[in-house]
Amino acid sequence: MSVRQLGEAITRYHKILESDAYRDLGWAEALREKMESLRLTSSGRPISPFLRPHFLTRKQYEHLVTASEALHAAIDRVKRMTLADPVLQTRMGLLPAEKMLAQIDPGYSFLAVTSLLGTHIQNGSIQVTEYNAESPSGVAYGELLSDALYDAAPVKEFRKKNPLVKIGGSKYFLQALLKSFKEFGGKKQPNIAIVEFKQPFQTAESAEFALMAEQFRRLGYATEIVTPDQMEYRNGVLRRGDFAIDLVYRRVALQEFLIRYDLSHPLVRAYREGKVCVVNSFRTELARKKAIFDLLTDDAVTANFPAAERKVIREYLPWTRVVTNAKTTHGNDTVDLPAYILKNREKLVLKPNDENTDSPSVRGWEVDDSGWEKALKAATRTPYVVQERVAETPSTFPVYNWGSLDYREMNVDVQPHFFLGKVHGCSTHLTSATGFSSTAGLAATFILDAK
Repeated sequence: MSVRQLGEAITRYHKILESDAYRDLGWAEALREKMESLRLTSSGRPISPFLRPHFLTRKQYEHLVTASEALHAAIDRVKRMTLADPVLQTRMGLLPAEKMLAQIDPGYSFLAVTSLLGTHIQNGSIQVTEYNAESPSGVAYGELLSDALYDAAPVKEFRKKNPLVKIGGSKYFLQALLKSFKEFGGKKQPNIAIVEFKQPFQTAESAEFALMAEQFRRLGYATEIVTPDQMEYRNGVLRRGDFAIDLVYRRVALQEFLIRYDLSHPLVRAYREGKVCVVNSFRTELARKKAIFDLLTDDAVTANFPAAERKVIREYLPWTRVVTNAKTTHGNDTVDLPAYILKNREKLVLKPNDENTDSPSVRGWEVDDSGWEKALKAATRTPYVVQERVAETPSTFPVYNWGSLDYREMNVDVQPHFFLGKVHGCSTHLTSATGFSSTAGLAATFILDAK
C-alpha cells in the first residue's frame, strides 16, 4: 500500500464515522465503557479519546523495524564504548554514583532488555526524537487498546475493505525478562517484582503495570508491584515482607532513586552482591542521558561502526551536542558552538541532559532572540544538550469527549518497542498540534494491508 492509498483509507474511515449509521455515538460510549472495564484508564479517564487508530503501511512498519534495529545496535555499541572509557563517561555527564553502578556486572550480557525509540514517520522517512531504556511504557496499554478498538463497530465496517493487522508485543516482554534471568543464572521460576515509586496521594499502583503483573500471574509467575520503601535485604535475599524477590523489573530512574536513597539501599546491596536479577540494569543510565546522541552523531566516535549503523545515524538522528564553550563539528564544518547556537535559534532546541530534572526544554522557534540568549546562558551552567529541530508529523484524528465527536490536529509519535534488541510491536502517542489543547494519549496502532 502506498502513502497515497493510506491517505485515501483514512478519508474512508472518517466518512464511515460521518455516515448515518454512526451519527448516534452510542458505539463510542460503548467503546469508552469497554476501556473502563479493561482498566484502560488514567486518573479516572480513558487513556485514549481517539476514535481512529493510527495506521502504518506494511512498508512503513518493516522500514521502521529495520532502521530501528540498526540504530539500536549502534546505541548498544556506543554504550559499550562508554562503559570502557572514563573520558566518554565524563562527556556523557554521568554522576559518580552512576559511574560506579555502571561498573557492576548485572549477571547478563544485555545492556538494555526492554527499551523504545520515539520516532516521527513522514512518508518513507523516519526521524528519531528520543531513546528510552528506563521504563518504557505503552506495551500492555497499547495491546489492550488495539483489541478494544479492533472490534468497535466502525472499525469492523472499515475492515471489510481494508484488512488491519495487530502488532502487539507484550508476550515478548516476559520472554525477555525470563531470558535475562536465565543468563543471570536463575534455575527456578522467578518471583517477579515490578519496582516503582508511588507518587504523592497515589492510592494504587500505576494501572498499566498492574495489568502487566496480572498477565504474568495468569502465566504462572508470582508477581507483585513493590515500592523501594517496602524492600529489605537479609540473609542474601531481597524481599517485600514474605515475598522473596528473584527478578526485578525496575521502573525507577536511578537519578530519582539517588535523591531519596543512598547506595546502602537493599536493592543496591542485593544487586551488587549478585543476589537479584535487575531489569533494566543500572547500566542503562548510560543511555538515559541525552548526550548519547552527542556521541552517536560525532563521526570521530562512530568512525569504525558498521556502514549500516552509520547510515541510519546519518539519516535518522538529529545532530546533537553537549552545550559547552568550545568548537565542534557540524557536517563538514568546524563551528564555535555557542555562536552557532545563538545564530540558528529557529532550527535548534535546548534539552536537559537528564530526563528527571525540573529544567525545561527550550525550543528556539518558540522564543525571541533575548529569550534564546537567556536559555543558552542557563544551559552552560547545568548539563544541557542542543539538538537540531525534528519536524512533527501532524494528522487529523476524531476525538470523543463529553458525549460529542470533533476532529483535532494531532502530532504523531510512533514508538517501536525493543526486547533484547529486536522490535516487537509499537505504540503511538498523540499530542496536540495546536498548542491550545491538553488532549493527548495513546492511539491504537495497526498495520493497514492492501486487500
